[in-house]
Amino acid sequence: MKVLVLGGTAEAREVAALLLNAGVDLTSSLAGRVARPRLPVGPVRIGGFGGVDGLIAYLRDQAVTAVVDATHPFAAGISANATAACAAVQVPLLRLERPGWGGAPQAETWHWVDTHEEAAAVAARLGARPFLTIGRQSLGSFVPALGRLAVTARVVDEPDLEVPASWRILLSRGPYELASEKQLLVEAGADVLVTKDSGGDWTWPKMAAAGELGIPVVVVRRKPAVSGVEVVGDPAAAAAWVIRSSG
Repeated sequence: MKVLVLGGTAEAREVAALLLNAGVDLTSSLAGRVARPRLPVGPVRIGGFGGVDGLIAYLRDQAVTAVVDATHPFAAGISANATAACAAVQVPLLRLERPGWGGAPQAETWHWVDTHEEAAAVAARLGARPFLTIGRQSLGSFVPALGRLAVTARVVDEPDLEVPASWRILLSRGPYELASEKQLLVEAGADVLVTKDSGGDWTWPKMAAAGELGIPVVVVRRKPAVSGVEVVGDPAAAAAWVIRSSG
């Protein structure tokens, strides 16, 4: 058995630990887009594969017998590549994806959108001091609609683009706590929170803080799941799947 875990998430780190403890030969792969990533236990490779063809070559060269795609819910590119590559070489593929926030009671009052551009337009209508937590790679989509506003954008690493002069960039990495998130939103004077439906507990406090402060929330929906790929939301279930698939 040789397993490839496509990672970069807390769930990927957890499943890697479970598999390593079970004696599974695995390699975790990180895209390399974060300067100081949290590394999982066990062997790690960092960097892209070179598209579908590159991933196919890797699967064959390393004799990979199963793949767990535990990338971020919005990492659509690598998930699509994994689906195509695993189908080409007939390697079992599992998607490990944390549940989204759509089931939260307050979700009915959020402003749900399908794209970052739509999120920017809605945020511009709702407030003058948006607080963005949508990742540095998506910031460019918000400049046309929010470039003149007093935006606070929280990201892990410095943005690749030159942001407008009226914007404030905060470099920070979760997990976060409710009290500090409330304080941050108040200090920033935020009147609308913009985020993605990333799910999980690490960044949920900002959603709870916005709710308690009466700040509207704009949420970018996830893309539909890739058809034909089994999906689980729990690392333990993913580890069990790997062990079953090897038998």
